[in-house]
Amino acid sequence: MGRSQETFNKKEVRNKKEKKKKDKELKKLARKDNDKPSSLDDMIAYVDENGMITSTPPDPTKRKVVDVESIEISSPKLSDAEEVDPIRKGVVSFFNEAKGFGFIKDSATGESVFVHVNNVLEEIKENNMVTYEVEMGQKGPTAMRVKVSR
Repeated sequence: MGRSQETFNKKEVRNKKEKKKKDKELKKLARKDNDKPSSLDDMIAYVDENGMITSTPPDPTKRKVVDVESIEISSPKLSDAEEVDPIRKGVVSFFNEAKGFGFIKDSATGESVFVHVNNVLEEIKENNMVTYEVEMGQKGPTAMRVKVSR
């Protein structure tokens, strides 16, 4: 008679697969038994006033009353917004006459606004007090119609 075609290595591989299958089945059954909550109260989660999930119910004494009429759903109308004066004042913090550009530091906000020589109505120098209008340029706010303030 011929020899069996099943070698020792094939038997080991088959036994390992069967053992893995049994272990997996045991783990599955253990998970099923352990994950069952004992009651509905164990499954409930609460959200506290800070938005954190907790297992304790919120304290009714800390409850805040919200006036429903004060909630705004839409964006505010343009007429409600304050009208901003388009003409601003500032100090020329840097100006390069050779290259034709500089920066103006706004007196009210303290932000730097780019200025180009094409947008200047009068000749300006560093530390001059100027009036100007702001428009959005390619790379941010740009000063337009710049004049020396006297």
